[in-house]
Amino acid sequence: MTTLITNIKELLQVRETSVSKVSGAEMAILPTIKNAYLLIKGNLIADFGSMENLPILKADTIIDATGKIVLPTWCDSHTHIVYAGNREQEFVDRINGLTYEEIANRGGGILNSAKKLNESSEEEIYLQSKERLEDVIRLGTGALEIKSGYGLSLNGELKILRVIKQLSKQYPITIKATFLGAHAIPLEYKENRKGYIDLIIDEMLPEIAKNQLADYIDVFCETGYFTVAETEQIMEAGIRFGLKPKIHVNQFNSIGGVQAAIKYNALSVDHLEVMKTEDIIALKNTDTMPVALPSCSYFLSIPYTPAREMIAAGLPIALATDYNPGSTPSGNMNFVVATACIKMKMTPEEAINAATINGAYAMGLSDTHGSITIGKKANLIITKSIPSYYQLPYAFGSNLIDTVMLEGQNIT
Repeated sequence: MTTLITNIKELLQVRETSVSKVSGAEMAILPTIKNAYLLIKGNLIADFGSMENLPILKADTIIDATGKIVLPTWCDSHTHIVYAGNREQEFVDRINGLTYEEIANRGGGILNSAKKLNESSEEEIYLQSKERLEDVIRLGTGALEIKSGYGLSLNGELKILRVIKQLSKQYPITIKATFLGAHAIPLEYKENRKGYIDLIIDEMLPEIAKNQLADYIDVFCETGYFTVAETEQIMEAGIRFGLKPKIHVNQFNSIGGVQAAIKYNALSVDHLEVMKTEDIIALKNTDTMPVALPSCSYFLSIPYTPAREMIAAGLPIALATDYNPGSTPSGNMNFVVATACIKMKMTPEEAINAATINGAYAMGLSDTHGSITIGKKANLIITKSIPSYYQLPYAFGSNLIDTVMLEGQNIT
């Protein structure tokens, strides 16, 4: 099966030689071809170039993209979309003046989601989660990471990870699974933190490894959740079971989580709303990807990741949604890109790089996703007819996507 897309107004994120990520000043460079074509064979990108150099080709399907932009699908490296119910009451509570921390201290937040999940069947959770997954695919996401963390028990965490595995089998989108048993301390372990950490290490991790249910391990390293020492202990255990760390850090406080994650060669450090100079310096010249979650900042009215300072220091940045029921009930990467431009002062080029090639890196998918490169997955967004790609963040409230292709097939 071959598909030829012709007359593309502008083909974005063209990388003839694949790169794993872009950093610092390179983030402002978005390689493109105007008046372009793109050839797909099977599920892979086979060729691309300027229309004036289009060779004589036979294709099963020809798509005329006159006036339209084509770019790789978004790579969303941080989500929690497998959950039960919602937390809309907490949304109202925040409007009425309660903080995220105050809601958590009253038994809301993560513990509220854990209660709902443990009361729900695996089938119920799957049916709710697949609707969210279908929605983000329609919004242009072609690869995403999904975390556990709303079980906070052996059975609950395994239930979530099995649902993630089922979603991965049923849909053409690439999914990476992350074990986040260390999302919060359950109420029954409130006076026995060590007991819960032992449960994670001695019971959860062996089962997850035996059943090959996760690619990564995560910890919410934050005041009131898990200390730096606890985070290191859990990271060490995860590594022993073959799981690479991806760590929640610096959402509300800078307590040394960035440095701990780097010490254990974490693939990414995520949130980063509160960044000290020493955190930025620590990330320089490492293999750890900083991941910003601007729609979380928007929803909670907390600071945004200081992208300009980080890029000026030569760092890469990825963008992700943090899709979850409490602090970001949205998986719309288009809104994330726009918010990064509007609130974090990233240029459209930087934001698109952050949401494609750097997002792929933050999931270990640099070789297959995130750019228009021969041999990579034919996962594409074809926009509606728009003046330029600047329209994507500029018209932040409009759905500018005409077609989403995954594995070379039209999904929308």
